[in-house]
Amino acid sequence: MVKVLPKNLEDNIRIIDFNSNEEFKKFLLEDIKVDQRSIKFFERKNKIFYIYLRNIEAQFCNIIKQEMLSCGGDAAVSSDVSRFIKKNSNILIFGNYKNIEQFIEKSKYQIKPIAEIGKKISEIISNYEKVPNLKINKKKFDFKNKIYIMGILNITPDSFYDGGKYFDREIAIERAFKLVEEGADIIDIGGQSTRPGSDEIPVEEELKRVLPVLKAIRKKVKVLISVDTYKSAVALEALKEGADIINDISGLKFDKNMAKIISKYNAGVVIMHIKGTPKTMQINPEYDSLISEIIQYLNESIKIAIENGIDYDKIIIDPGIGFGKSLEDNYIIINKLKEFKIFNRPILIGLSRKSLIGKVLNQQPHQRLLGTILLNAISILNGANIIRVHDVKEHKEMIKLLSFLNTEGLYYK
Repeated sequence: MVKVLPKNLEDNIRIIDFNSNEEFKKFLLEDIKVDQRSIKFFERKNKIFYIYLRNIEAQFCNIIKQEMLSCGGDAAVSSDVSRFIKKNSNILIFGNYKNIEQFIEKSKYQIKPIAEIGKKISEIISNYEKVPNLKINKKKFDFKNKIYIMGILNITPDSFYDGGKYFDREIAIERAFKLVEEGADIIDIGGQSTRPGSDEIPVEEELKRVLPVLKAIRKKVKVLISVDTYKSAVALEALKEGADIINDISGLKFDKNMAKIISKYNAGVVIMHIKGTPKTMQINPEYDSLISEIIQYLNESIKIAIENGIDYDKIIIDPGIGFGKSLEDNYIIINKLKEFKIFNRPILIGLSRKSLIGKVLNQQPHQRLLGTILLNAISILNGANIIRVHDVKEHKEMIKLLSFLNTEGLYYK
């Protein structure tokens, strides 16, 4: 018997866009009504991975390509390498779970360099898919169900947006309580401006700004307190007074004693990427490969942390929007934020009212709230776990809407 197509085929065909693997699975079960036992097989074919390796020897590139083809995937290499004209090439491997898993298994029986590549691919895919753990003091973070807000408290006369606004001690303390009231999960206290072109201030002056406010609010607020500093002497005194996190814009690289101090107090740490120093970072920053170089920097910083006894589960990473980046670099980072998930560490993004908004919209810092909210929303959709902001209340509302979208705005909940 000849089967008849739906009368109006154009009404019965469409391309489905799944927001997550969880939505994909539920659609299969509740709309297509597949056998529950088949889900694991469909999952392995659902997502395409693009794995990028740089500067790989020609012979290894050709082996990887042949192995990936045999597994149903593929690998793109330089045409010069495939003809053995060049000795090295970057290589892009692509395939679904099943293809990549087969390659990883086959790589175990290959020569040592290929086996090592297979092992590393297995590791980064595992990291990419897992929800990161973070526990600081008694606070355990739930990144599966919540986006966290770090409220900015600048006790400086010269920060780019709110310099001088909270320089008075009592006003700063009042501001901290207001941030908590509006929903901040972390208060980030900074006594040294790191705006482009800023000069370093003495340790004594930074401590004079930070410690009285830290002491006052530590007694009265239960949220975590972070201190934004790259000086170990400031970190030491802050941790003695009850700070929970050190937010180091240098990724532990400006001060060789920083990692030791953080480790001693079993504190959390934000490891950020920067190119240059606050004084020099925006003087024509250039990269050969932006994301790759940031990843390399963060890898080095994480290694410093681990070697000094900092628990991996206490590390937060920050790609450093505006810290040695061109305007275009900043937007690339936001667009490609998911690539930093290979660390399996919480991703913090700090773009609040920065010039990446002002330069596009021709706005001054006080006009950049809407742009900040929009770019933070995109950052969250692209993988940010923590956003560092001046305006907590407005971002709390934005996160509530995103949460509703990601739970109620699915084909099947």
